[in-house]
Amino acid sequence: MDTNQDIDNNLLQKFEEQIWNKIPHLEDNKVVNPTPLIDLTADLKECAKSVYKLDLDEKDLKVYGKFDSTLLSGSIKVRAAAHIIHNAIVSGKLKGNQTVIEATSGNFGIALGQLSKIGVNVVALVSRKLQEGVFKELRDGNIRIMDLDMDICPAPGMENKADELAAKATAGNIRSQLSELGFNPEIFDINIQEIEKLLSKQDIINLARLLAKIYGLFCPKQYDNELNTEIHRIVTGIEIDQQLQENGDSLEDYQIVCSFGTGGTSGGLSQYIAEKYDKKSIHVVFPSPGQDVAGIRTKAKASGLTLYKPETFAAEHEIDYEKAKYLLKFFVDKGHNIGESTALALFSVIEMAGSGNHSKFVVIVADGIEKYKKNFEQISKNQIPITISLQDAASIADDYDRIIWVHTQYTPKEEGIEMIARSLGVDKTKISIPKARTINDLLSTQQIPEELNNELNGTKGKSLLVCMAGNTSLMTAQVLASKGIITQSLTGGITNLPEGRGKNPGQFIKAATE
Repeated sequence: MDTNQDIDNNLLQKFEEQIWNKIPHLEDNKVVNPTPLIDLTADLKECAKSVYKLDLDEKDLKVYGKFDSTLLSGSIKVRAAAHIIHNAIVSGKLKGNQTVIEATSGNFGIALGQLSKIGVNVVALVSRKLQEGVFKELRDGNIRIMDLDMDICPAPGMENKADELAAKATAGNIRSQLSELGFNPEIFDINIQEIEKLLSKQDIINLARLLAKIYGLFCPKQYDNELNTEIHRIVTGIEIDQQLQENGDSLEDYQIVCSFGTGGTSGGLSQYIAEKYDKKSIHVVFPSPGQDVAGIRTKAKASGLTLYKPETFAAEHEIDYEKAKYLLKFFVDKGHNIGESTALALFSVIEMAGSGNHSKFVVIVADGIEKYKKNFEQISKNQIPITISLQDAASIADDYDRIIWVHTQYTPKEEGIEMIARSLGVDKTKISIPKARTINDLLSTQQIPEELNNELNGTKGKSLLVCMAGNTSLMTAQVLASKGIITQSLTGGITNLPEGRGKNPGQFIKAATE
């Protein structure tokens, strides 16, 4: 520690007493406060047999769950958040009278909310796509939320292509929210050109950094902060190894399976394994293209992030959440506190175990079920899949009353409408384009606007929803499902149609004007 730095010792003391000392950290080369490492082998075998009709009983299989869902704030993200904040305090970069600001897809923001317990204000830039339970936990943590219409990591191909009018509208929304939070709007106005430039690229990550700079706030920069990786190299890896050794085993013989949010967990554990055992054994799971699984990225959205380093992984796995969600239900019903991303990881273990490639696994349980309960309650084997591939949708296109475009910012051009129709093999008159504000109202209020309700009324009782990349349509389908209305979301959206892949989306999409 540099004793010449101007350190807020009062803040440091409160942080260490109320946060740091309650989470896993090193003391005398041993990790204290480790999270549970629980043997899930029997339950996984039972799940494979009863849910997926796969018999693993004869397999020499061992599966542990590393339950970081038991951590302070309920997720693995508190490890990185605490490490970054601790470093900021001891280096004099963060004082008790400063505000912390960050772009977050949920868990990192919730983890930062622990700072409110020691008097530090936190502002989170979040996407409206977050699940209702995530918003609740952010609010319960006394976090000041700035709710944006843009994705934290935008759809592939849309960077640098958002319409200027849309950027100006979003800037006005942000200015209003900042004013409500007590920030001087004149400072915002002075920097408006740079702000709109970032918004035109949908670059919310760097918007948080710019707001920190112009208002004198602290930004953790979780998406490329090497401390995010370091904490898993110097604590989490050692912690798992120590627990396995206590069971007479070694991490050297295990594959670690985790999801990808920012890349900190996979990156740090990869480094630990490489340095100690000179091997690659990290398996990173992603949802299938176009699927929205809380708090993590698809592979396409991970690409380009600083901490995404696939060359350090043993393998990458894209898992269909529509299949994995039944595993989620099985394990939660068994009393295990796992979230959506862990369901993907455990499903990938079933696939790997079935193929016989590996037999010993540690699965990182990144968070628990509480914040996802509303979606969890909708899981039922008797429901039709809420997402559907283009091939499957085209094969039953006649079963849909309508094909409905849903997005809060963009609408298809005539070329886009025709492309959707050709891809599904339907006449373009079957495609409806509600106003963007109608979809915005639906997602904001969780109530069905009359315009959309009229579109959903049909004799066949089912509609197909299409959006940019599959996220907005999935959110819309989930809201409608909670109201008892059956719809399906087209996986991957319009940008994943054969005619749309690799093209500038501006050729078939434009900014909505109403």
